[in-house]
Amino acid sequence: MNFLRRAFPFAGLAAAAMTVSGCNILVPDVAADSPARFVQEISPVFYEPPGVDPRRVKPIPDQPVPQTRELYKTQFHQTYGLPVSNPLNLDMGMYGQVRDGDFTLPAIPATRIHPEYLRQEVDYQTNERPGTIVVDTKDRFLYFVEGNGRAMRYGVGLGREGFAWKGRGLIQWKQKWPRWTPPVEMVSRQPEVRPFSAENGGMNPGLANPLGARAMYIFKDGQDTLYRIHGTPDWQSIGKAVSSGCVRMLNQDVVDLYDRVPAKSEIVVM
Repeated sequence: MNFLRRAFPFAGLAAAAMTVSGCNILVPDVAADSPARFVQEISPVFYEPPGVDPRRVKPIPDQPVPQTRELYKTQFHQTYGLPVSNPLNLDMGMYGQVRDGDFTLPAIPATRIHPEYLRQEVDYQTNERPGTIVVDTKDRFLYFVEGNGRAMRYGVGLGREGFAWKGRGLIQWKQKWPRWTPPVEMVSRQPEVRPFSAENGGMNPGLANPLGARAMYIFKDGQDTLYRIHGTPDWQSIGKAVSSGCVRMLNQDVVDLYDRVPAKSEIVVM
């Protein structure tokens, strides 16, 4: 019994030894045999930090419950925890997965891109004719002029080549899923791209191709400026200055722009 007292020192856990068919069985006694012991076992325990008088602690006042909720209401007067509209009126679904020819463009995590760089129609006052492309290299925007003071605006990323040319030109040539042939200057600067040089046939079209799903080639006075508007698989470069390339667009955006731009469209880079 001394062993039992050491093994079960707490009230309510006293045990009795019974001998059944030569085996010793410990049977814990969990029944509270007195009201006083029952109260002691279930009494609450409060944490009292040293130096704190619980009688002087003021309770947190109850916050008033709002009587009306600023939530979206349907025609059936049901309420849901959704905003009335996207503050920028953006269709986030336009950056979903897209099957395009022989390739499938993966979805773009548009919520991780600053909203101002996502495709959207904006007010845009300009003297340029509808159908003109305007590239704002300072703020990293590309505008497709629609007329009536409106334009479709896209966010762009700009590489060194993207800052190298400014002026007015024409979209002389457009290409779906273009081959990439880095210029001689880039090959000399980055020898690792030599396998894709013009003499080696360039890089095949595809999801990893730096020109992305579309490319638009800018000419001035009949000469290739080597300035391109193109897609990119690197969505994180939009709105930023990057190491190489011209004017980068999200692949879903460059496909959209490509379909809007007529042949011989004017382009202004400023």
